[in-house]
Amino acid sequence: MPWLREKLTLVLIVVLPFHALFVTVGTKLLLGLGHPPMPMLAVWKEALLAMILLIAALEFLRKPSFNIDRIDGLIVALFAIALALPKTNFLFGFKYDFIPLIAFLMLRRVSWSDQFKTRAEGALLFVGGIVAAYGILTFFLPTSFFTALGYSEAHSLYLPNGPLAAFQQISETGIRRIQSTMSGPNQLGIWLLIPLSVCAVRIANEKLQVNPSASSGEKYRAATFHYSLFTILCIALALTFSRSAWIAAFVIGCVIAWKALPKKIFASGVGVIFILAIIASLLLPSVFIRRISLTGHMDRPLQAIRMIMEHPLGLGLGAAGPAANRTHGPCVFLEEGSDFSWAQGSPDLCVFVGKTQVQPAGQQCDCPLVPENWYLQVGVELGVLGFILYMILTGLVLKKLMGVGAQHVAPLQGFLIFLGVSIAALFLHAWEDTAVVYTAWVLLAMYLTPIEQRVFSRIPGR
Repeated sequence: MPWLREKLTLVLIVVLPFHALFVTVGTKLLLGLGHPPMPMLAVWKEALLAMILLIAALEFLRKPSFNIDRIDGLIVALFAIALALPKTNFLFGFKYDFIPLIAFLMLRRVSWSDQFKTRAEGALLFVGGIVAAYGILTFFLPTSFFTALGYSEAHSLYLPNGPLAAFQQISETGIRRIQSTMSGPNQLGIWLLIPLSVCAVRIANEKLQVNPSASSGEKYRAATFHYSLFTILCIALALTFSRSAWIAAFVIGCVIAWKALPKKIFASGVGVIFILAIIASLLLPSVFIRRISLTGHMDRPLQAIRMIMEHPLGLGLGAAGPAANRTHGPCVFLEEGSDFSWAQGSPDLCVFVGKTQVQPAGQQCDCPLVPENWYLQVGVELGVLGFILYMILTGLVLKKLMGVGAQHVAPLQGFLIFLGVSIAALFLHAWEDTAVVYTAWVLLAMYLTPIEQRVFSRIPGR
């Protein structure tokens, strides 16, 4: 049944980016305005993934192969550590940390047709264009448009008992950060790295004439499509104002440029970008620096490191990161002297101005531990050993995707996708959003199989 598994996988990849929008609109149609997302509408993706994995398991049982490599061993070792630790929030932690890894482990053991690989990447480009174009449009749409779809009237807030906010704003500027069809601007920015990587590789291939047999008309149409799509993706990525996604996209661009451009031009281009970034940061610090956000990106990792030092064996799955958000109250952190009167309409919302809790009065806040770093989150949950093993797993996957020490290499876009998300994970919980994590790990399973390595084309270096 490989054809059915591939069709279901293609559906999963195509529909995942629209999940938050579909659930928001569906909840509004079924329950009316002002309700949190319906759980029954939100679990479709796990149900579909379960069907895909069930078919993969049946295929494996028909032709079993126990060719286990170091990547498999590291995933199993991480899961063994998780089972040995306290299980106070195990299910939520398992959902975020291990369902994608287990899916990757299982889907590596089945074959993927070359036709599916082409279709999957083509579908990503098509969906990426739609999501990016809609996101750019939402930058200009009025709030009434979003409330009509079922979004909350309050921007920039996550309320467990309320609908999703349609967008966020940069503090003290009123500048909107788009999230398109997704649940937040950071999630959108990181997901856009996936189609952006595929598109960038195709542009570089056309630039280097990797397919010289194509006619001039075919080359022109392909170049027009890919350059147009690349421009739309970059504009949408810029409007997310996700600095983590920007940094990841910059690194992806550097890898492509290093392979596609003469080294002097590459060095000059990187220098110009650095100078422009410094100038932009000096001219618009509220947009590019964002003091309260920057402080969080510095303080929270340090808090996580202290927690790891105090509990070197780990606190168990779900003790930190997105899983902890499910079992703790939402907290908002504002700069010293900020006006928090807007939050008084949500009296249960925990608000800090600087380091002082100003709401709710007479009640201590129960804020989750959010390290703003995926790797440190794993360290808090699985301890020092789990942190080390996860870092080795990340490095080994990158090495495999580069084709180091292997006879065949995976496509460059696979390396760029994993590299981009892994870099963003240094500053955010980048492996949190299902659209990002399921799409990325399914593609990696397709590119990396311990049983059979296929020869893929890659950009030749200069």
